[in-house]
Amino acid sequence: MDAVPVDRQAIHAELERARTTFHRLLNGATDADLHRRTDGTRWSNGQMLFHMLFGYILIRPLLALLRGFGRLPPGAGRAFARVLNAGTKPFDLINYLGPLGGARVLGRRRMGTAFDRVIAWLHHRLDSESETDLTLAMHYPTRWDPFFKDVMTIADLYRYPTQHFDFHRQQLTLPDER
Repeated sequence: MDAVPVDRQAIHAELERARTTFHRLLNGATDADLHRRTDGTRWSNGQMLFHMLFGYILIRPLLALLRGFGRLPPGAGRAFARVLNAGTKPFDLINYLGPLGGARVLGRRRMGTAFDRVIAWLHHRLDSESETDLTLAMHYPTRWDPFFKDVMTIADLYRYPTQHFDFHRQQLTLPDER
């Protein structure tokens, strides 16, 4: 039985919606808004926006990992996911600390530019994927992120950062989000 083709247009639309939303949030926020705490995290709105951006940036290395492990026997990816799950505490610390400095280093203008660049790269990369490659799969560390599934395909990875984005968007305390 043939696999159902991936709806690339739906993924492109999700990426564009996130890009437009990110710019609206970033450009509509005052400096005071960006320094205000988010709802339910220890980050500020600016730090959360950086974290949301970083979810898209991480897709490049995640795709490379999946391309490698997706061609190995499933046991290799399963073992790798177990090792990563065992390292959840260090990951959580790095995941928390990264946005503390990242938002400050990039600033508003460069965060917007970085978001545009990563979305353009994802559009280009998605268009160049073969249907076969979109079905490559590997095990993922499910303790690292609530949107990681036990087994994810390359197509799943293209959808992951927007799921992550939409979740964290609800935690922002920017005027547009209240």
